[in-house]
Amino acid sequence: MAFTEKAVVFLLMMMAAFQVSQAAVHKVGDSSGWTIIGNIDYKKWAATKNFQVGDTITVFEYNAKFHNVMRVTHAMYKSCNASSPLTTMSTGNDTIKITNYGHHFFLCGIPGHCQAGQKVDINVVKVSAAAAPTPTSAMASPVPPANVPAPSPNVASPFIVAKGGVGVLTLAMALVAFLTLSTHA
Repeated sequence: MAFTEKAVVFLLMMMAAFQVSQAAVHKVGDSSGWTIIGNIDYKKWAATKNFQVGDTITVFEYNAKFHNVMRVTHAMYKSCNASSPLTTMSTGNDTIKITNYGHHFFLCGIPGHCQAGQKVDINVVKVSAAAAPTPTSAMASPVPPANVPAPSPNVASPFIVAKGGVGVLTLAMALVAFLTLSTHA
């Protein structure tokens, strides 16, 4: 393999390492999950996260006999209106991938649950152009932007360590692959 081909392979591996290192998985409510038991403050939970395009929003984990997850508009979120959601999920282990910036509103459609606080606003804030990849697609049912203040920035996320660790591991694997290719040419 010529040096140019090796360089292209190496660059592609580096780009893949960068993409892998940027994605995070957020479990709604952390260890409590998606529930009304225990008075979980989902607004406070979301404010401690730094959601980015490419993250797996949230894994909604809940007992499907007693809860669901509905993606709704800002107006529906504010009024706890579950009459015509954009999407409804009810598996008990629902995952949403973040593919665009802005607010993404979710609530439990079981009567009384949203009013009891089982709703969350996932706000994906744009970061500087140099630090963030540009989204290439939108979520299946985009929610129009709303004039909602952004949550306070994340000050301590356990995902940063995991994200960096995965990125470093992938980078190391790419370097080993590059060195292996260059010694076998």
